[in-house]
Amino acid sequence: MPDLSTTYLGLPLAHPVVASASPLGRSLDGVRALEDAGAAAIVLPSLFEEQIIRDNESFARYSAAGSESFAESLSYFPAVPGVSVGPEEYLALIAGARAAVGVPVIASLNGASERGWVDFATLMEAAGAHAIELNIYYLPVSAEATGREVEDRYVRVVRAVRNAITIPLAVKLSPYFSAFGEMAGRLVDAGANGLVLFNRFYQPDFDLDKLEVVADLELSTPLEIRLPLLWIAVLRSRLQASLAATSGVHSSAEVVKYLLAGADAVMTTSALLRNGAAHLRLLVDGLAGWMEDQGYASVAQMRGAMSQQKVADPDAFERANYVRILQSWR
Repeated sequence: MPDLSTTYLGLPLAHPVVASASPLGRSLDGVRALEDAGAAAIVLPSLFEEQIIRDNESFARYSAAGSESFAESLSYFPAVPGVSVGPEEYLALIAGARAAVGVPVIASLNGASERGWVDFATLMEAAGAHAIELNIYYLPVSAEATGREVEDRYVRVVRAVRNAITIPLAVKLSPYFSAFGEMAGRLVDAGANGLVLFNRFYQPDFDLDKLEVVADLELSTPLEIRLPLLWIAVLRSRLQASLAATSGVHSSAEVVKYLLAGADAVMTTSALLRNGAAHLRLLVDGLAGWMEDQGYASVAQMRGAMSQQKVADPDAFERANYVRILQSWR
């Protein structure tokens, strides 16, 4: 049996397959089921910035009360009539999950500004999260916003959260930066311990009968691994940070490809929503079987074996291969 162990954000994992943020982890029963099914770590569903700042006065009262303590900190949240208790419940989920399972529990913050993030990140750490995944979901629809202004906004958020917590910090990113490699380096320099590639922006559609804008969730497909596969392979030798892949993972083939590109962890959501948490075991067993067939003794040995630095033809990841592909069509 090959050694499947890996390290992500400095956290030791039994294998690289991680349950990423999804409705499956929004209860303690769901978190336990993910661990029982074989998840090496669990990213909790995101807490959204809108939930944190729904009532500024209430949130100020929350964040000012004794967040330096652990078990006791959850009791400081007062019951305020008419105020959402989503943040309070989220902290309770972190604490409960930390006590209920033996795998790392990663909290997730989703927002677009610094407002409320820093204070709540400290409370997540106090509640027992092993790490925080920062999901900066910002759509710069203003025609006046420049690309550098958008990038600076991301860097400020990451630096502010990094300065507020001591646990590992990952940043979940979209690929929509004009120079993604440089941006990745800036985020690591700002304090990110790892990058998660890539976030999927959910785009609206039109209902032609009702003439309404509609939003529906389309689960990923294996074809979506191509772009994160490229960037993980390119960044593997360029960044001193953990890399996690999180798009299009439906079978063990995608897990293998991401590891060969250089991923430290491979995250999946859509496949679990389609097939249930038990699908995790198929991914892990498929990885182990492939490694045995190919003679790999460990994940450490295979990780990055097909990164840009390691392949015989590094141009396969750059423009030269784009030209070859176009010319190869028959």
